[in-house]
Parts: sequence; structure tokens; C-alpha cells
Amino acid sequence: MTIKTRFAPSPTGYLHVGSLRTALYSYLYAKKNKGIFLLRIEDTDQKRYVDGAVESLLNTLKFFGLNWDEGPFFQSQRTEIYRKYANELLEKGKAYRCFCTEERLEKMREEQSARHLPPKYDRHCLDLNEEEIQKLIDAKTPFVIRQLIPSEEVIFEDKIRGEVRFNGRDVDDQVLIKSDNFPTYHLANVVDDHEMGITHVIRGEEWLPSTPKHIWLYKAFGWTPPEFAHLPLLLNADHSKLSKRQGDVAAEDYIKKGYLKEAVLNFIAFLGWNPGTEEEFFSLDELIERFDFDRVQKAGAVFNLEKLDWLNGQYIRRLPTKCLGDLMLPYLQKEDWYSDSLVQKLTDKEKENIILSVQTRLKTLADAPEMLKPFLLEDLDYKKDLFLNEKMKVDKAMVILALKSAIPALEALTDYESEESIKECLVKVIEKLGVKNGQLLWPLRVALSNEEFSPGVFELVKIMGKTRTLARLKKAEESLDKIL
Repeated sequence: MTIKTRFAPSPTGYLHVGSLRTALYSYLYAKKNKGIFLLRIEDTDQKRYVDGAVESLLNTLKFFGLNWDEGPFFQSQRTEIYRKYANELLEKGKAYRCFCTEERLEKMREEQSARHLPPKYDRHCLDLNEEEIQKLIDAKTPFVIRQLIPSEEVIFEDKIRGEVRFNGRDVDDQVLIKSDNFPTYHLANVVDDHEMGITHVIRGEEWLPSTPKHIWLYKAFGWTPPEFAHLPLLLNADHSKLSKRQGDVAAEDYIKKGYLKEAVLNFIAFLGWNPGTEEEFFSLDELIERFDFDRVQKAGAVFNLEKLDWLNGQYIRRLPTKCLGDLMLPYLQKEDWYSDSLVQKLTDKEKENIILSVQTRLKTLADAPEMLKPFLLEDLDYKKDLFLNEKMKVDKAMVILALKSAIPALEALTDYESEESIKECLVKVIEKLGVKNGQLLWPLRVALSNEEFSPGVFELVKIMGKTRTLARLKKAEESLDKIL
């Protein structure tokens, strides 16, 4: 038997990170078993359809390398098929027409709530005879088609949760065809999974209560159900269900913010699964090789953004400098202050040094513009408060003295490739002036970076090289009267 899984999202907006995990696990399981990964767009709920959502969804899956083998199939193009199967259920007595108005259903639910009963259709229309049904149809009375749930227990083996039991007495007669003649998720889902040969249905835990309804539909049609695997919920840090109120939940948001696809996939894979070892870094091919439902947990998985930031930083540090530079460029080009000419003036060595300087500090690619800005801009808009540091005893006179003393020393320095030689040069200046390290190094660092937090002076000088270092320091010296 060829293993076949599917990812079947609804185009109602962004792709939730939980849905991305579902797609990933479905992809991994299919690929590990040399099977087929199918994509189906469940777009029968026309009221919730969002323009552009399908394109966004497809692009996101492609970005993460989760390429489908079959599809995408669109349920909105298969409505006649679902109606055919719904009529088959009517003929078999496994479903019935319900003509109840929304007002009656609302009143029924209110009465059930007042009596502390579970909300469940009362089967008011189940006993209508053929003549009554035909009269209502002839009168063009709107109706839905409901599934007739058997009064029996259904037992199935979930690949994550083990044996699961439901009793038909506790399950509502689910609507299969709505009054607009479109199918609900339940009917379309079962029909498509059967017709498309899906062997394993992998989906979120929230769909677990729907599974008995689906199994009874398979039975009603005389079909063999697929195997099921219901994934644990994704949780916020406070263990509430992951929601947009507490942070980004769209996979697209993490792409825009500069998270690497390799890091996101690695992180998402660990939300509910672990390899059984201390290993933390996996490529997509390695995840395919190692993935198994035996190591997927039942309990909810906490979406720890700090862990994702750390993991993304580790992946960034592993990138070749040329590759990282290419990845950072689109983020730079969005900035008003940036122009390609700023980079074109740099030598290859200067570019490499600048990239290396930020590579160890980046959490995401979106952090790059702010970190690169001091190295790329020719004129810095210096801030007075940064130059002066009461704690280090750096006042206006000390700033002037630091710059006037350091510039000639650095002009005489020939070795800008070694931080040690730069340090040796500036330490001699400190000793000659008889000041503390910070009194010289603080104003030099601010003059070079115009940032409260940046690499140290020795690293900055090495990164910028002799020409840019001296130009930056002299520019700061010329600006002191205006600044201070």
C-alpha cells in the first residue's frame, strides 16, 4: 500500500503556524514512507473566503520546501460530487432533510441551555414522511441535509493518542449539505479523502471530536476509514491556546521578520515531537529520516519565541558571509536611508568584515539594517547624550581630548587586520594621557558607531579599516562644537 497524506487548509486568511506544523508532519510522514503528499484547498465556506489567501498559502508552502506531489485540488470545483454522495446517504437512510428555521434552532438551543443539556439537534424533522418532505420541497422551503448518527459506540486507534472511544448518544446529527447547497467540511472531507486515496489523516487535536462523525460516514458508504493522528495543541507561554492576542501566529509573519526557513521548520518540528536524543539541529532531509509518530507527544506544546530566536541565530551564524549578505540585502533596501551605492563603495574585504561583525549578534535578518547602519552611512547624525557618560567621567573636554589624541595614533598605525595591534595602539594613547580605558574608548566607539550598543572599538576599527575609521573620527571631531 502506498502511503498518502494530505494537507487541506481553508483559504480564510493567513497560514497559522499550527497549520504549518500539520503540513510539515504530513509531508515528513509521506516522504519517510516513500509515499505521496497531496494538497487540497477546502474552500466550500464561501462566506469566509479571503481573496489572495490561496496564493499566499501556496507561496508559503513553497518557501518552506513543502512541495506537494498532487494538487492543489479545490473543493469548490467538486460540489456536484458531494451532492451525489449526500443523495446516496438519503437513499440509504443514513441522512435526512432538516427544514427547521434558524429561529427554531436558536430557541431549541436556548431551552437546552436552560435545562443544562448539551447543544444537540432534537431530530424534529427525522420523522417527516415522504409526502410531507415533498410538500416542503415543492414549496421551496430551505433545508439542510443532516447525518443520522447511530446510537452505538465507535472505537478507533489514533496513532498518537492510542484507543479513542465515542458514543453516538453524545454526538450531534451534523449538517452535511447546507441550505446554499454547499457541503460542510465533514462530508467534503470524507468524500475527498476516500476518492483521493488518503491513507493517513494528520490534523490538529481540535478535530478529534469530529472523527467519530467521519468514521460513521465511512461506514455509511461502506468504505474503509484511513488511519488518524491528532496533533497536540500549540500553547502560549501561559499554556493558553496559541492566539494572535499574545503574538504572531501567521507563518508569513515569521518570513517577513527575517527568520530563516530552516530554523522555522526545525523549531516547528519540535513543537510536539522530539528525536529522542539531545540533537537540536535538523535539515528537512534529516527530519524526514528521523520523524515518527511514536515520538509525538499528547500534551500541548509551548510556542517559545525565545527558543526560536536562539535557534534562528544559530542558523544565521552557520551561513557563509556571501549568502548572509544576499539574504540581508532585501531588508536593507526597504530602508529610506539605504542606497546600493553605499555598498558598492566597499571592497570585498570590507563587506566581509562588516557582515562578520553583525553575524554573531543577529537574531533575525530584520535586525540587520539597524546593525549595519553605522558601518554603511557616510554621515552620522550624532547624539549628544551618547558621547557624554557621567559614570565613566566622559565630559566634553574628555571627548575632544580622546579624538584629538587617537586620530594621529591611528594615522600612524599600519596593521588594521589585527585587533591586537589596534588595541596595542590605543592602549599606548590611554597610558600617555593617564586616563581610564573607558574615558578614551567610549567616545571613540560612539564616534565610530553613533550607537549606545555596538561592537567594541578594536573590532569597529578593524571592520572599517584605516580610511573609513579616520574619516569617521575626523568627521566626529569637526562636528563636536555642534554636537556638544
